[in-house]
Amino acid sequence: MTDTPDSRFNSSEDAARAVKEMLDELARLTTLEEESPQSFKVRAYEKASLAVEASTTDLRPLSAAGLARLDGVGKSTASKIRQFLDTGSVDKLEALRQAYPREFADLAKIPGVGPKTLKAMRNELGIQNLEDLRRALDEEQIRTLPRMGAASENKIKSAIERLGLGGKDNRTPVADVMGVAERMVERLSEHPSVVDVRYCGSLRRMAETIGDVDITVASTKPDDIMAAVVALPDVDEVLLSGSTKTSFLTSAGLQVDVRVVEPGQFGAAIMYFTGSKAHNIALRQRAIDRGLLLNEYGLFASAGDDDQTLVAAETEAGIYEALDLKFIPPPMREGTGEVAAADSDDLPEVIERKHIRGDLHYHTDRSGDGRSSLEDMVASANDQGYSYLAITDHGEDLAINGSTQAEMEEHRDKINQLQASYPKMRLLFGCELNIGPDGGLDYDPDFRAEFEYTVASVHSHFDLPKQEQTRRLIAAIEDPTVNSIGHLTGRYIGRRPGIEIDYDEVLAALIANDVALEVNGALQRLDAASNVVRKAVDMGVKLVINTDSHHTSELGRMEYGVQTAQRGWAPRQLVVNSWTEKKFMKWVASRR
Repeated sequence: MTDTPDSRFNSSEDAARAVKEMLDELARLTTLEEESPQSFKVRAYEKASLAVEASTTDLRPLSAAGLARLDGVGKSTASKIRQFLDTGSVDKLEALRQAYPREFADLAKIPGVGPKTLKAMRNELGIQNLEDLRRALDEEQIRTLPRMGAASENKIKSAIERLGLGGKDNRTPVADVMGVAERMVERLSEHPSVVDVRYCGSLRRMAETIGDVDITVASTKPDDIMAAVVALPDVDEVLLSGSTKTSFLTSAGLQVDVRVVEPGQFGAAIMYFTGSKAHNIALRQRAIDRGLLLNEYGLFASAGDDDQTLVAAETEAGIYEALDLKFIPPPMREGTGEVAAADSDDLPEVIERKHIRGDLHYHTDRSGDGRSSLEDMVASANDQGYSYLAITDHGEDLAINGSTQAEMEEHRDKINQLQASYPKMRLLFGCELNIGPDGGLDYDPDFRAEFEYTVASVHSHFDLPKQEQTRRLIAAIEDPTVNSIGHLTGRYIGRRPGIEIDYDEVLAALIANDVALEVNGALQRLDAASNVVRKAVDMGVKLVINTDSHHTSELGRMEYGVQTAQRGWAPRQLVVNSWTEKKFMKWVASRR
Protein backbone atom coordinates (compact mmCIF):
# COMPACT_ATOMS: atom_id res chain seq x y z
CA MET A 1 0.00 0.00 0.00
CA THR A 2 2.89 2.32 0.66
CA ASP A 3 6.53 2.41 -0.38
CA THR A 4 7.86 4.86 2.21
CA PRO A 5 7.49 5.12 6.00
CA ASP A 6 4.32 6.94 7.04
CA SER A 7 4.98 10.51 8.19
CA ARG A 8 2.58 10.11 11.11
CA PHE A 9 5.34 8.30 12.97
CA ASN A 10 8.82 9.73 13.39
CA SER A 11 10.50 6.35 13.76
CA SER A 12 9.89 2.64 13.39
CA GLU A 13 9.97 2.34 17.20
CA ASP A 14 7.32 5.06 17.48
CA ALA A 15 5.09 3.21 15.02
CA ALA A 16 5.60 -0.18 16.72
CA ARG A 17 4.71 1.22 20.14
CA ALA A 18 1.54 2.83 18.81
CA VAL A 19 0.49 -0.33 16.96
CA LYS A 20 1.09 -2.48 20.05
CA GLU A 21 -1.05 -0.14 22.18
CA MET A 22 -3.81 -0.28 19.57
CA LEU A 23 -3.74 -4.08 19.49
CA ASP A 24 -3.74 -4.29 23.28
CA GLU A 25 -6.83 -2.08 23.44
CA LEU A 26 -8.49 -4.20 20.76
CA ALA A 27 -7.80 -7.29 22.86
CA ARG A 28 -9.24 -5.71 26.02
CA LEU A 29 -12.44 -4.50 24.38
CA THR A 30 -12.88 -7.67 22.35
CA THR A 31 -12.72 -9.61 25.62
CA LEU A 32 -15.88 -7.74 26.63
CA GLU A 33 -17.47 -8.24 23.22
CA GLU A 34 -16.74 -11.97 23.15
CA GLU A 35 -17.25 -12.39 26.92
CA SER A 36 -14.04 -14.38 27.18
CA PRO A 37 -10.30 -13.64 27.33
CA GLN A 38 -9.75 -16.96 25.54
CA SER A 39 -11.74 -16.24 22.41
CA PHE A 40 -10.06 -16.69 19.04
CA LYS A 41 -10.16 -12.97 18.23
CA VAL A 42 -8.72 -11.93 21.59
CA ARG A 43 -5.89 -14.43 21.31
CA ALA A 44 -5.21 -13.27 17.74
CA TYR A 45 -4.81 -9.65 18.85
CA GLU A 46 -2.63 -10.66 21.80
CA LYS A 47 -0.46 -12.83 19.57
CA ALA A 48 -0.09 -10.00 17.06
CA SER A 49 0.82 -7.57 19.85
CA LEU A 50 3.63 -9.87 20.99
CA ALA A 51 4.75 -10.27 17.38
CA VAL A 52 4.97 -6.51 16.89
CA GLU A 53 6.88 -6.16 20.15
CA ALA A 54 9.39 -8.83 19.15
CA SER A 55 9.84 -7.70 15.54
CA THR A 56 12.70 -5.44 14.46
CA THR A 57 11.01 -4.76 11.09
CA ASP A 58 9.86 -1.25 10.27
CA LEU A 59 6.08 -1.62 10.00
CA ARG A 60 5.46 1.69 8.28
CA PRO A 61 6.25 0.76 4.63
CA LEU A 62 4.68 -2.71 4.77
CA SER A 63 1.49 -3.47 2.87
CA ALA A 64 -1.26 -5.46 4.57
CA ALA A 65 0.14 -8.57 2.84
CA GLY A 66 3.61 -7.73 4.11
CA LEU A 67 2.33 -7.27 7.65
CA ALA A 68 0.56 -10.64 7.44
CA ARG A 69 3.91 -12.28 6.73
CA LEU A 70 5.08 -11.37 10.24
CA ASP A 71 4.98 -14.47 12.42
CA GLY A 72 1.90 -14.12 14.63
CA VAL A 73 -0.04 -11.59 12.54
CA GLY A 74 -3.08 -12.86 10.64
CA LYS A 75 -4.64 -11.30 7.54
CA SER A 76 -7.53 -9.65 9.36
CA THR A 77 -5.27 -8.15 12.02
CA ALA A 78 -2.77 -7.05 9.36
CA SER A 79 -5.48 -5.03 7.58
CA LYS A 80 -6.33 -3.30 10.85
CA ILE A 81 -2.66 -2.46 11.47
CA ARG A 82 -2.38 -1.01 7.96
CA GLN A 83 -5.52 1.06 8.48
CA PHE A 84 -4.11 2.37 11.75
CA LEU A 85 -0.76 3.26 10.20
CA ASP A 86 -2.52 5.10 7.35
CA THR A 87 -5.26 6.92 9.25
CA GLY A 88 -4.51 6.77 12.97
CA SER A 89 -7.73 4.87 13.69
CA VAL A 90 -9.31 1.45 13.18
CA ASP A 91 -12.99 1.02 12.32
CA LYS A 92 -13.39 -2.05 14.52
CA LEU A 93 -11.73 -0.34 17.48
CA GLU A 94 -13.89 2.77 17.10
CA ALA A 95 -17.01 0.60 17.08
CA LEU A 96 -15.85 -1.21 20.23
CA ARG A 97 -15.11 2.09 21.96
CA GLN A 98 -18.63 3.21 21.12
CA ALA A 99 -20.13 0.00 22.49
CA TYR A 100 -17.93 -0.10 25.59
CA PRO A 101 -17.08 3.44 26.75
CA ARG A 102 -13.91 3.85 28.78
CA GLU A 103 -15.62 4.31 32.18
CA PHE A 104 -17.56 1.08 31.63
CA ALA A 105 -14.65 -0.93 30.20
CA ASP A 106 -12.42 0.10 33.11
CA LEU A 107 -14.71 -1.81 35.48
CA ALA A 108 -13.30 -5.03 33.99
CA LYS A 109 -10.03 -4.25 35.78
CA ILE A 110 -11.67 -4.88 39.16
CA PRO A 111 -11.04 -8.41 40.48
CA GLY A 112 -14.30 -10.34 40.57
CA VAL A 113 -15.82 -8.44 37.65
CA GLY A 114 -15.40 -10.68 34.61
CA PRO A 115 -16.72 -9.83 31.13
CA LYS A 116 -19.94 -11.83 31.47
CA THR A 117 -20.65 -10.35 34.89
CA LEU A 118 -19.89 -6.86 33.64
CA LYS A 119 -22.30 -7.13 30.72
CA ALA A 120 -24.96 -8.54 33.05
CA MET A 121 -24.40 -5.57 35.36
CA ARG A 122 -25.11 -3.21 32.48
CA ASN A 123 -28.01 -5.14 30.98
CA GLU A 124 -29.79 -6.01 34.24
CA LEU A 125 -28.84 -3.13 36.56
CA GLY A 126 -27.92 -0.29 34.20
CA ILE A 127 -24.39 0.00 35.57
CA GLN A 128 -22.26 2.23 33.32
CA ASN A 129 -19.43 3.41 35.58
CA LEU A 130 -17.79 3.07 38.97
CA GLU A 131 -20.33 5.34 40.67
CA ASP A 132 -23.15 3.11 39.44
CA LEU A 133 -21.32 0.01 40.64
CA ARG A 134 -20.72 1.42 44.10
CA ARG A 135 -24.39 2.35 44.41
CA ALA A 136 -25.45 -1.14 43.31
CA LEU A 137 -23.10 -2.67 45.87
CA ASP A 138 -24.50 -0.47 48.65
CA GLU A 139 -28.02 -1.50 47.68
CA GLU A 140 -27.00 -5.20 47.53
CA GLN A 141 -28.13 -5.53 43.91
CA ILE A 142 -25.08 -7.38 42.59
CA ARG A 143 -26.04 -10.54 44.48
CA THR A 144 -29.20 -10.77 42.37
CA LEU A 145 -27.17 -11.46 39.21
CA PRO A 146 -26.46 -15.01 37.97
CA ARG A 147 -23.49 -16.72 39.68
CA MET A 148 -23.16 -13.83 42.16
CA GLY A 149 -23.91 -13.62 45.87
CA ALA A 150 -23.11 -11.78 49.07
CA ALA A 151 -19.55 -13.12 49.05
CA SER A 152 -19.05 -11.82 45.51
CA GLU A 153 -20.31 -8.40 46.55
CA ASN A 154 -17.92 -8.29 49.48
CA LYS A 155 -15.00 -9.33 47.28
CA ILE A 156 -15.75 -6.56 44.77
CA LYS A 157 -16.18 -3.98 47.56
CA SER A 158 -12.87 -4.99 49.09
CA ALA A 159 -11.10 -4.84 45.73
CA ILE A 160 -12.42 -1.33 45.03
CA GLU A 161 -11.23 -0.15 48.43
CA ARG A 162 -7.79 -1.78 48.22
CA LEU A 163 -7.22 -0.54 44.68
CA GLY A 164 -7.95 3.00 45.85
CA LEU A 165 -10.80 3.46 43.36
CA GLY A 166 -13.81 5.64 43.78
CA GLY A 167 -12.23 8.85 45.03
CA LYS A 168 -13.02 12.27 43.59
CA ASP A 169 -9.79 12.36 41.58
CA ASN A 170 -9.77 10.42 38.33
CA ARG A 171 -6.31 8.86 38.45
CA THR A 172 -4.69 6.46 36.02
CA PRO A 173 -2.12 3.73 36.82
CA VAL A 174 1.40 4.85 35.95
CA ALA A 175 1.81 1.90 33.57
CA ASP A 176 -0.98 3.34 31.41
CA VAL A 177 0.58 6.81 31.38
CA MET A 178 4.35 6.51 31.16
CA GLY A 179 4.56 5.25 27.57
CA VAL A 180 2.21 7.97 26.33
CA ALA A 181 4.19 10.70 28.10
CA GLU A 182 7.57 9.38 26.99
CA ARG A 183 6.39 9.14 23.40
CA MET A 184 5.10 12.73 23.38
CA VAL A 185 8.29 14.05 24.98
CA GLU A 186 10.38 12.15 22.45
CA ARG A 187 8.36 13.49 19.53
CA LEU A 188 8.46 17.08 20.79
CA SER A 189 12.19 16.86 21.50
CA GLU A 190 12.75 16.34 17.77
CA HIS A 191 11.09 19.64 16.89
CA PRO A 192 13.73 22.17 15.69
CA SER A 193 12.34 24.93 17.93
CA VAL A 194 12.54 22.89 21.14
CA VAL A 195 15.50 23.59 23.43
CA ASP A 196 14.41 21.15 26.15
CA VAL A 197 11.31 19.23 27.15
CA ARG A 198 10.35 17.25 30.24
CA TYR A 199 7.27 15.60 31.66
CA CYS A 200 6.59 16.89 35.15
CA GLY A 201 3.93 16.48 37.85
CA SER A 202 3.29 13.29 39.77
CA LEU A 203 4.62 11.26 36.84
CA ARG A 204 8.09 12.76 37.27
CA ARG A 205 7.79 12.07 41.00
CA MET A 206 7.10 8.43 40.05
CA ALA A 207 3.71 8.28 41.76
CA GLU A 208 1.79 5.04 41.32
CA THR A 209 -1.26 6.75 39.84
CA ILE A 210 -1.42 9.91 37.76
CA GLY A 211 -4.07 12.61 37.42
CA ASP A 212 -3.08 14.80 34.48
CA VAL A 213 0.17 14.69 32.51
CA ASP A 214 2.15 17.93 32.66
CA ILE A 215 4.73 18.55 29.93
CA THR A 216 6.96 21.61 29.96
CA VAL A 217 8.80 22.77 26.85
CA ALA A 218 11.62 25.32 26.61
CA SER A 219 11.43 27.32 23.38
CA THR A 220 11.59 30.84 22.01
CA LYS A 221 8.89 29.99 19.45
CA PRO A 222 5.77 29.02 21.42
CA ASP A 223 3.41 29.29 18.45
CA ASP A 224 5.42 26.67 16.55
CA ILE A 225 5.33 24.36 19.57
CA MET A 226 1.59 24.73 20.11
CA ALA A 227 1.00 23.86 16.47
CA ALA A 228 3.18 20.77 16.89
CA VAL A 229 1.29 19.75 20.04
CA VAL A 230 -2.17 19.74 18.44
CA ALA A 231 -0.70 17.65 15.59
CA LEU A 232 0.50 14.88 17.94
CA PRO A 233 -1.02 11.47 17.09
CA ASP A 234 -2.13 11.07 20.72
CA VAL A 235 -4.49 14.09 20.57
CA ASP A 236 -8.13 13.02 20.56
CA GLU A 237 -9.90 16.19 21.74
CA VAL A 238 -8.38 19.65 22.24
CA LEU A 239 -9.72 21.29 25.41
CA LEU A 240 -7.71 24.51 25.27
CA SER A 241 -5.25 25.92 22.78
CA GLY A 242 -3.42 29.14 23.54
CA SER A 243 -0.12 30.78 22.76
CA THR A 244 1.78 29.09 25.62
CA LYS A 245 -0.50 26.30 26.85
CA THR A 246 -2.47 23.53 25.18
CA SER A 247 -4.63 20.98 26.97
CA PHE A 248 -6.06 17.91 25.29
CA LEU A 249 -7.49 14.46 25.94
CA THR A 250 -6.05 11.25 24.56
CA SER A 251 -8.34 8.50 23.26
CA ALA A 252 -8.04 6.85 26.69
CA GLY A 253 -9.39 9.99 28.37
CA LEU A 254 -6.05 11.09 29.83
CA GLN A 255 -5.68 14.87 30.08
CA VAL A 256 -2.34 16.32 28.96
CA ASP A 257 -1.28 19.92 29.61
CA VAL A 258 1.66 21.23 27.57
CA ARG A 259 3.25 24.56 28.52
CA VAL A 260 5.97 26.53 26.74
CA VAL A 261 8.43 28.70 28.69
CA GLU A 262 11.51 30.68 27.82
CA PRO A 263 14.69 28.54 27.93
CA GLY A 264 16.10 30.70 30.73
CA GLN A 265 13.05 29.85 32.89
CA PHE A 266 13.03 26.12 32.23
CA GLY A 267 14.54 25.00 35.57
CA ALA A 268 12.10 27.07 37.61
CA ALA A 269 9.17 25.89 35.51
CA ILE A 270 9.89 22.17 35.74
CA MET A 271 10.57 22.52 39.48
CA TYR A 272 7.21 24.25 39.98
CA PHE A 273 5.19 21.92 37.77
CA THR A 274 6.85 18.81 39.18
CA GLY A 275 5.75 19.74 42.72
CA SER A 276 4.49 18.35 44.95
CA LYS A 277 2.42 21.15 46.44
CA ALA A 278 3.88 20.50 49.90
CA HIS A 279 7.44 20.50 48.54
CA ASN A 280 6.85 23.75 46.65
CA ILE A 281 5.41 25.43 49.75
CA ALA A 282 8.46 24.38 51.79
CA LEU A 283 10.80 25.83 49.14
CA ARG A 284 8.84 29.07 48.85
CA GLN A 285 8.91 29.51 52.62
CA ARG A 286 12.65 28.91 52.62
CA ALA A 287 13.03 31.57 49.95
CA ILE A 288 10.93 34.03 51.96
CA ASP A 289 13.06 33.36 55.04
CA ARG A 290 16.05 34.50 52.98
CA GLY A 291 14.36 37.57 51.58
CA LEU A 292 13.77 35.91 48.21
CA LEU A 293 10.78 35.16 46.02
CA LEU A 294 10.32 31.78 44.30
CA ASN A 295 7.73 31.06 41.61
CA GLU A 296 7.43 29.24 38.27
CA TYR A 297 9.52 31.94 36.58
CA GLY A 298 12.54 31.80 38.85
CA LEU A 299 14.12 32.71 42.17
CA PHE A 300 14.30 36.47 42.69
CA ALA A 301 15.82 38.92 45.14
CA SER A 302 13.22 41.63 45.71
CA ALA A 303 13.76 45.18 46.90
CA GLY A 304 10.14 46.11 46.16
CA ASP A 305 7.24 45.24 43.90
CA ASP A 306 8.88 46.78 40.84
CA ASP A 307 12.49 45.91 41.61
CA GLN A 308 13.29 42.20 41.28
CA THR A 309 16.66 40.71 40.43
CA LEU A 310 16.84 37.19 39.02
CA VAL A 311 18.96 34.89 41.18
CA ALA A 312 18.38 31.52 39.48
CA ALA A 313 15.93 30.04 36.98
CA GLU A 314 17.64 28.12 34.21
CA THR A 315 18.28 24.88 36.16
CA GLU A 316 16.76 23.21 39.19
CA ALA A 317 20.23 22.56 40.59
CA GLY A 318 20.97 26.29 40.46
CA ILE A 319 17.80 27.10 42.41
CA TYR A 320 18.49 24.50 45.12
CA GLU A 321 22.05 25.79 45.42
CA ALA A 322 20.85 29.37 45.75
CA LEU A 323 18.56 28.20 48.56
CA ASP A 324 21.56 26.55 50.30
CA LEU A 325 20.15 23.08 49.68
CA LYS A 326 21.52 19.87 48.29
CA PHE A 327 19.74 18.84 45.07
CA ILE A 328 16.63 16.81 45.85
CA PRO A 329 15.74 14.17 43.21
CA PRO A 330 12.18 14.55 41.84
CA PRO A 331 10.80 11.28 43.32
CA MET A 332 11.67 12.54 46.82
CA ARG A 333 9.76 15.83 46.47
CA GLU A 334 6.66 14.85 48.42
CA GLY A 335 6.91 17.18 51.42
CA THR A 336 7.82 14.34 53.78
CA GLY A 337 10.88 15.92 55.37
CA GLU A 338 13.20 16.09 52.37
CA VAL A 339 13.75 19.86 52.56
CA ALA A 340 14.64 19.71 56.25
CA ALA A 341 16.93 16.74 55.60
CA ALA A 342 18.68 18.60 52.79
CA ASP A 343 19.07 21.63 55.05
CA SER A 344 20.70 19.59 57.84
CA ASP A 345 22.82 17.56 55.40
CA ASP A 346 20.91 14.39 56.36
CA LEU A 347 19.59 13.69 52.88
CA PRO A 348 20.90 10.24 51.92
CA GLU A 349 23.04 9.60 48.85
CA VAL A 350 20.18 7.85 47.11
CA ILE A 351 20.71 5.15 44.53
CA GLU A 352 21.01 6.31 40.90
CA ARG A 353 20.76 4.40 37.65
CA LYS A 354 24.51 4.82 37.06
CA HIS A 355 25.22 2.88 40.27
CA ILE A 356 23.48 -0.33 39.13
CA ARG A 357 25.93 -3.12 38.26
CA GLY A 358 23.57 -6.01 37.55
CA ASP A 359 20.02 -7.29 37.14
CA LEU A 360 18.98 -10.14 39.40
CA HIS A 361 15.45 -10.98 38.23
CA TYR A 362 15.67 -11.78 34.55
CA HIS A 363 13.72 -14.18 32.33
CA THR A 364 14.30 -15.83 28.96
CA ASP A 365 12.00 -17.90 26.78
CA ARG A 366 12.86 -20.81 29.10
CA SER A 367 10.00 -19.31 31.15
CA GLY A 368 6.62 -19.88 29.55
CA ASP A 369 5.92 -16.17 29.63
CA GLY A 370 9.39 -15.18 28.39
CA ARG A 371 9.57 -13.86 24.84
CA SER A 372 13.28 -13.47 24.04
CA SER A 373 15.98 -16.10 23.77
CA LEU A 374 18.74 -16.62 26.30
CA GLU A 375 21.26 -15.34 23.78
CA ASP A 376 19.30 -12.14 23.06
CA MET A 377 18.57 -11.43 26.72
CA VAL A 378 22.21 -11.82 27.72
CA ALA A 379 23.38 -9.67 24.81
CA SER A 380 20.95 -6.93 25.86
CA ALA A 381 22.19 -7.08 29.45
CA ASN A 382 25.74 -6.82 28.21
CA ASP A 383 24.77 -3.68 26.29
CA GLN A 384 23.74 -2.19 29.63
CA GLY A 385 27.31 -2.59 30.87
CA TYR A 386 26.38 -4.95 33.70
CA SER A 387 29.06 -6.74 35.71
CA TYR A 388 26.77 -9.61 36.68
CA LEU A 389 23.42 -11.04 35.67
CA ALA A 390 21.20 -13.61 37.36
CA ILE A 391 19.04 -15.52 34.88
CA THR A 392 16.01 -16.46 36.95
CA ASP A 393 13.48 -18.39 34.91
CA HIS A 394 10.40 -19.78 36.64
CA GLY A 395 10.54 -22.89 38.80
CA GLU A 396 8.48 -26.02 38.25
CA ASP A 397 5.65 -25.18 40.68
CA LEU A 398 4.41 -22.44 38.37
CA ALA A 399 2.86 -25.08 36.14
CA ILE A 400 2.23 -23.05 32.97
CA ASN A 401 5.48 -21.10 32.93
CA GLY A 402 7.89 -23.22 34.94
CA SER A 403 10.61 -25.76 34.12
CA THR A 404 11.32 -29.24 35.40
CA GLN A 405 14.61 -30.07 37.08
CA ALA A 406 15.85 -31.74 33.90
CA GLU A 407 14.94 -28.68 31.83
CA MET A 408 16.70 -26.44 34.33
CA GLU A 409 19.85 -28.58 34.20
CA GLU A 410 19.88 -28.27 30.41
CA HIS A 411 19.33 -24.53 30.81
CA ARG A 412 22.31 -24.32 33.17
CA ASP A 413 24.53 -25.96 30.56
CA LYS A 414 23.51 -23.35 27.98
CA ILE A 415 24.23 -20.53 30.43
CA ASN A 416 27.65 -21.98 31.20
CA GLN A 417 28.44 -22.30 27.49
CA LEU A 418 27.37 -18.71 26.89
CA GLN A 419 29.56 -17.44 29.72
CA ALA A 420 32.69 -17.81 27.58
CA SER A 421 31.37 -15.13 25.22
CA TYR A 422 31.03 -12.60 28.04
CA PRO A 423 34.25 -12.57 30.07
CA LYS A 424 33.42 -9.19 31.64
CA MET A 425 29.94 -10.16 32.86
CA ARG A 426 29.33 -12.91 35.44
CA LEU A 427 26.33 -15.06 34.45
CA LEU A 428 24.54 -16.67 37.38
CA PHE A 429 22.35 -19.75 37.02
CA GLY A 430 19.29 -18.66 38.94
CA CYS A 431 15.59 -19.24 39.42
CA GLU A 432 12.44 -17.38 40.36
CA LEU A 433 11.05 -19.74 42.95
CA ASN A 434 7.31 -19.83 43.48
CA ILE A 435 6.17 -19.37 47.09
CA GLY A 436 3.35 -21.81 47.77
CA PRO A 437 0.44 -21.10 50.13
CA ASP A 438 2.34 -22.63 53.05
CA GLY A 439 5.67 -21.04 52.12
CA GLY A 440 6.95 -24.10 50.25
CA LEU A 441 9.31 -23.66 47.30
CA ASP A 442 10.03 -25.41 43.99
CA TYR A 443 12.28 -28.51 43.75
CA ASP A 444 13.95 -30.37 46.58
CA PRO A 445 16.36 -28.51 48.87
CA ASP A 446 19.45 -30.14 47.35
CA PHE A 447 18.62 -29.01 43.83
CA ARG A 448 17.56 -25.56 45.01
CA ALA A 449 21.02 -25.22 46.55
CA GLU A 450 22.56 -25.65 43.08
CA PHE A 451 21.13 -22.33 41.93
CA GLU A 452 23.68 -19.56 42.21
CA TYR A 453 21.04 -16.95 42.98
CA THR A 454 17.29 -17.09 43.64
CA VAL A 455 14.38 -14.71 43.93
CA ALA A 456 11.26 -16.13 45.62
CA SER A 457 7.87 -14.66 44.73
CA VAL A 458 4.14 -15.07 45.33
CA HIS A 459 2.15 -15.88 42.17
CA SER A 460 -1.11 -17.32 43.53
CA HIS A 461 -3.43 -17.62 46.55
CA PHE A 462 -3.82 -13.86 46.89
CA ASP A 463 -6.91 -14.10 49.12
CA LEU A 464 -5.34 -15.83 52.13
CA PRO A 465 -5.77 -14.02 55.46
CA LYS A 466 -3.10 -11.51 56.47
CA GLN A 467 -1.60 -13.74 59.16
CA GLU A 468 -1.27 -16.69 56.77
CA GLN A 469 0.31 -14.51 54.06
CA THR A 470 2.81 -13.20 56.59
CA ARG A 471 3.75 -16.72 57.75
CA ARG A 472 3.98 -17.81 54.12
CA LEU A 473 6.54 -15.13 53.27
CA ILE A 474 8.56 -15.64 56.43
CA ALA A 475 8.80 -19.39 55.74
CA ALA A 476 10.30 -18.63 52.33
CA ILE A 477 12.63 -15.99 53.76
CA GLU A 478 13.97 -18.49 56.28
CA ASP A 479 14.88 -21.00 53.58
CA PRO A 480 18.69 -20.89 53.13
CA THR A 481 18.46 -21.11 49.33
CA VAL A 482 16.52 -17.83 49.03
CA ASN A 483 18.51 -14.66 48.31
CA SER A 484 15.68 -12.19 47.75
CA ILE A 485 11.91 -11.77 47.82
CA GLY A 486 10.45 -10.62 44.50
CA HIS A 487 7.48 -8.27 43.94
CA LEU A 488 6.55 -8.45 47.62
CA THR A 489 2.74 -8.23 47.47
CA GLY A 490 2.13 -9.48 43.92
CA ARG A 491 0.03 -6.42 43.12
CA TYR A 492 -0.84 -4.97 39.71
CA ILE A 493 -1.42 -1.26 40.25
CA GLY A 494 -5.05 -0.40 39.52
CA ARG A 495 -5.90 -3.98 38.59
CA ARG A 496 -5.10 -6.35 41.43
CA PRO A 497 -4.49 -5.46 45.07
CA GLY A 498 -1.49 -7.12 46.63
CA ILE A 499 -1.58 -9.65 49.42
CA GLU A 500 -2.08 -8.25 52.91
CA ILE A 501 0.89 -8.81 55.20
CA ASP A 502 2.37 -7.57 58.46
CA TYR A 503 5.18 -5.46 57.02
CA ASP A 504 7.05 -5.09 60.30
CA GLU A 505 7.24 -8.86 60.76
CA VAL A 506 8.29 -9.52 57.17
CA LEU A 507 10.93 -6.80 57.16
CA ALA A 508 12.29 -8.03 60.48
CA ALA A 509 12.56 -11.55 58.99
CA LEU A 510 14.46 -10.16 55.99
CA ILE A 511 17.00 -8.55 58.33
CA ALA A 512 17.31 -11.61 60.55
CA ASN A 513 17.99 -13.89 57.58
CA ASP A 514 20.01 -11.38 55.51
CA VAL A 515 17.62 -11.65 52.56
CA ALA A 516 17.11 -8.72 50.17
CA LEU A 517 13.80 -7.04 49.36
CA GLU A 518 13.17 -6.47 45.67
CA VAL A 519 12.06 -3.17 44.16
CA ASN A 520 10.48 -4.44 40.96
CA GLY A 521 10.74 -1.89 38.13
CA ALA A 522 7.82 -3.22 36.06
CA LEU A 523 5.44 -0.24 35.95
CA GLN A 524 2.39 -2.37 36.64
CA ARG A 525 4.08 -3.60 39.84
CA LEU A 526 6.58 -1.11 41.38
CA ASP A 527 6.62 -3.60 44.22
CA ALA A 528 7.75 -3.19 46.97
CA ALA A 529 5.98 0.17 46.99
CA SER A 530 7.96 3.28 47.81
CA ASN A 531 6.39 3.69 51.26
CA VAL A 532 7.41 0.11 52.09
CA VAL A 533 10.90 0.82 50.74
CA ARG A 534 11.20 3.77 53.09
CA LYS A 535 10.16 1.65 56.06
CA ALA A 536 12.68 -1.00 54.97
CA VAL A 537 15.42 1.64 54.68
CA ASP A 538 14.67 2.90 58.18
CA MET A 539 15.06 -0.68 59.46
CA GLY A 540 18.24 -1.36 57.46
CA VAL A 541 16.83 -4.01 55.10
CA LYS A 542 19.00 -4.79 52.07
CA LEU A 543 17.36 -3.94 48.73
CA VAL A 544 17.73 -5.17 45.16
CA ILE A 545 16.34 -3.26 42.15
CA ASN A 546 15.34 -5.51 39.24
CA THR A 547 13.57 -5.29 35.90
CA ASP A 548 11.79 -8.67 35.94
CA SER A 549 12.33 -8.52 32.18
CA HIS A 550 10.71 -11.12 29.95
CA HIS A 551 11.77 -9.44 26.69
CA THR A 552 14.70 -7.37 25.52
CA SER A 553 12.45 -4.32 25.26
CA GLU A 554 11.88 -4.28 29.03
CA LEU A 555 15.35 -3.46 30.32
CA GLY A 556 14.39 0.20 30.64
CA ARG A 557 12.38 -0.80 33.69
CA MET A 558 15.55 -0.42 35.73
CA GLU A 559 15.15 3.37 35.67
CA TYR A 560 11.61 3.08 37.04
CA GLY A 561 12.81 0.78 39.81
CA VAL A 562 15.59 3.20 40.71
CA GLN A 563 13.13 6.10 40.86
CA THR A 564 10.79 4.08 43.09
CA ALA A 565 13.73 3.33 45.38
CA GLN A 566 14.61 7.05 45.42
CA ARG A 567 11.02 7.80 46.37
CA GLY A 568 11.62 5.50 49.34
CA TRP A 569 14.90 7.32 50.21
CA ALA A 570 16.99 4.23 49.42
CA PRO A 571 20.73 4.87 49.93
CA ARG A 572 23.18 3.34 47.51
CA GLN A 573 24.92 1.23 50.15
CA LEU A 574 21.76 -0.79 50.91
CA VAL A 575 21.20 -1.78 47.26
CA VAL A 576 23.05 -5.05 46.73
CA ASN A 577 23.18 -4.80 42.94
CA SER A 578 25.10 -1.56 43.20
CA TRP A 579 27.94 -3.45 44.87
CA THR A 580 31.09 -4.66 43.15
CA GLU A 581 30.98 -8.22 41.87
CA LYS A 582 33.35 -9.34 44.63
CA LYS A 583 31.25 -7.84 47.43
CA PHE A 584 28.01 -9.03 45.87
CA MET A 585 29.22 -12.62 45.39
CA LYS A 586 30.54 -12.72 48.95
CA TRP A 587 27.07 -11.81 50.21
CA VAL A 588 25.43 -14.42 47.96
CA ALA A 589 27.85 -17.10 49.21
CA SER A 590 27.03 -16.24 52.82
CA ARG A 591 23.49 -17.55 52.28
CA ARG A 592 24.62 -20.92 50.91
